Amino acid sequence: MISFADRLTDAVQRAGSPACVGLDPDPARLPLPLLRDPDSASREALAEAVERFCCGVLDEIAGLVPAVKPQVAWFEALGAPGFATLERVVAYARQKRMLVILDAKRGDIGSTARAYVRATLDDRGPLGADAVTVSPYLGEESLRPFLEATAWGKGLFVLVRTSNPGAGQWQVGGEHPFAGRVAGWISSVNAERVGSSGYGPVGAVVGATLATEAARWRAAMPKAWFLVPGYGAQGASADDCRAHGRDGGGGALIVSARGVLYGAGVERAGAAWRAEVRSRADDFVHDLSRLQQPRGGGR
Repeated sequence: MISFADRLTDAVQRAGSPACVGLDPDPARLPLPLLRDPDSASREALAEAVERFCCGVLDEIAGLVPAVKPQVAWFEALGAPGFATLERVVAYARQKRMLVILDAKRGDIGSTARAYVRATLDDRGPLGADAVTVSPYLGEESLRPFLEATAWGKGLFVLVRTSNPGAGQWQVGGEHPFAGRVAGWISSVNAERVGSSGYGPVGAVVGATLATEAARWRAAMPKAWFLVPGYGAQGASADDCRAHGRDGGGGALIVSARGVLYGAGVERAGAAWRAEVRSRADDFVHDLSRLQQPRGGGR
């Protein structure tokens, strides 16, 4: 079984870019040709518009980016029609040969954690994604069922250092910062599971706007792929993401959601909204091309 880390490394190399597009389908921001009055639309109508939007985005970015990151909450908010849409969107992305990283931030223990694994990663389950984001707050016990899924070629991205304003107090505050302990666990687990790519199957979520901390976390987890949200609409630039990767730019998957999906150009583009999405995705990929160059003093 080819490991998730090796599959991700290969996908990034084939695409020639570490870009990942987040699928955050906010009904209030969909192009007008798809949905004109989200406030009065039924959940079924909203889910249909979301599906048309997400699949249209996937058509435009296929072959351009190696992975997509559906934010599960936007689909779950639409109830049963939304979850059915998520199933179809995930299947369509895989049909387009893109890796799917579910942004679900799951975290629980025992049989509940195993149920989360079946729901998100198991190919016999409803989604069968390639990887999922997980919360480590309940301890190693909550991560173990997801770790077991790496034997199937699946991956997980553990929340280590997020960039929301209130995160620092809990993640890096105090005498024994929680984020550092999680990073140590990731490093030890990956050391026993390194694939041919030089990475293990357990990745870390480290925010793009944390440029001054990134080198610290990269040194703490040298064999982990980083999932790096926050590029573009949240304020981070390509240069802010440079230290998240290894020398030469490897090991960091940079995420842009709103920066590709929306903006005034997409929302006002009318029937040309797909071309606007493609243009914004092209700009995203082009900007990240600078990260593929070795940093000065590289080993």
